Amino acid sequence: MAQEIERKFLITGDYKSKAYAHSRITQGYICRASGRTVRVRIRDDKGYLTIKGASDASGIARYEWEKEIALSEAHELMQLCEPGIIDKTRYLVRSGQHLFEIDEFYGENEGLEIAEVELKAEDEPFEKPDFVGREVTGERQYYNAQLTLHPYREWSEQLQRR
Repeated sequence: MAQEIERKFLITGDYKSKAYAHSRITQGYICRASGRTVRVRIRDDKGYLTIKGASDASGIARYEWEKEIALSEAHELMQLCEPGIIDKTRYLVRSGQHLFEIDEFYGENEGLEIAEVELKAEDEPFEKPDFVGREVTGERQYYNAQLTLHPYREWSEQLQRR
């Protein structure tokens, strides 16, 4: 079974000057029920369909299945999505042996920037780049599916500064 193991962090510094690539992403959710999501993503000129299961107790690991689909199919499936679309630019930054994906959100989530690192094991060590701040792994409000329901702009100032 395919498993995604990742940790999430808030951003505290400059990452754009360290990025070696970036891409524009829009995504929506056909299903965002408790314990599973079905996502449609358009990343630059490619489409993807992704199914994710529930996170484990730590929020680090969960089942993930993804398949590239025709761009025209992705556009069609976006029409079936529940309200709330994620719009972001993803920057790629290497740190040691790992790749950090940093998402800069737009629209209702403007102002939010999150870094993710995928690991082979939950306890795998990695080098944190200097722009990485507080860990938010397992904090549901930072999941993209939750951001479509409760966007960053709706959060209280106190919650945004945490």
